[in-house]
Amino acid sequence: MPRHFEKRTLPYSPAQIFDLVADIESYPIFLPWCREAVIVERNGTGNVVADLVVGNYVFSDSFRSHVVLDRPHAITVTYGGGALKALSNVWHFDSVSQGGCEVSFLVDFTMCSFVMGALMNSFFDKAFGRMVVAFEQRALCLYGDKSSFLSQP
Repeated sequence: MPRHFEKRTLPYSPAQIFDLVADIESYPIFLPWCREAVIVERNGTGNVVADLVVGNYVFSDSFRSHVVLDRPHAITVTYGGGALKALSNVWHFDSVSQGGCEVSFLVDFTMCSFVMGALMNSFFDKAFGRMVVAFEQRALCLYGDKSSFLSQP
């Protein structure tokens, strides 16, 4: 099961980064390999069911995820069906003394297809590194340049 963990300090508030990550329907605009994102169900308690289509010119697959939104502290994603065998994805957003936000992100998943699993294993870390950069660039686009506060891994 591929697993990836990132921790970054960003110059935005926890609420801003939470809102960016929680805006699932905007993922196709800025996330590499996300071709479609649809909210299937939303309730008033902070739970969302979303269908995502991921892929590139060679492959494409879809999966459903159950998302628990605990604004502005955490987002937890679990598998709900489709191309994956298992999925666990947890985001935490914590205030830091400099006025920014420490973001920690863990993703752990297993593909149903052996071939897709082997393909993902071959470029897993690089792919998730690109996703992290995409979220940072989206924050810059939405919330502006805070260049005096540098992103720290």
